[in-house]
Amino acid sequence: MSYVPRLKQEYNDKVISNLKEEFGYKNVMQVPKLKKIVISKGVGAAVSDKKLIDYAVEEITNISGQKAVATISKKDVATFKLRKGMPIGVKVTLRGEKMYEFLDRLVTSALPRVRDFNGIKATGFDGRGNYNLGVVEQIIFPEINIDKVNKISGMDITFVTSADTDKEAKSLLTELGLPFKKN
Repeated sequence: MSYVPRLKQEYNDKVISNLKEEFGYKNVMQVPKLKKIVISKGVGAAVSDKKLIDYAVEEITNISGQKAVATISKKDVATFKLRKGMPIGVKVTLRGEKMYEFLDRLVTSALPRVRDFNGIKATGFDGRGNYNLGVVEQIIFPEINIDKVNKISGMDITFVTSADTDKEAKSLLTELGLPFKKN
């Protein structure tokens, strides 16, 4: 028997039936699912110091468990001393097993380490069933060694779902364990 992540098992066992009951889906294939998680980080200071991109790639790789790639600028911006093709950010896209593993670590170990944490805002939905979450400090992740951090910076985490509406997506993410604030 092969290994199945805890949240994927929970999705198959409980979440599908709960969402089917809540929204009245007739078919299992109508139930929304998490397609991918994208972790991205802008490194604007990399224009002057090229090593910052390497640090950011290493950090995001450690956090996600998958090799991150540098994103490059698409055009010249003279006011920022930016040239086309310069690396200015880092991103990684997680799918499948690694996606569920990352979500599990985010919910169980990283978010509880945020200072004065009482849930994440429910305002990050885009109207098409996707959710954006901004993390202010990368040191909330246990994979990051605080002694090796040269600069505390944040990152954006995007949850892409197959849901049609924000209400369906919020129900899905709540069932998967994301702690939304109560209004």
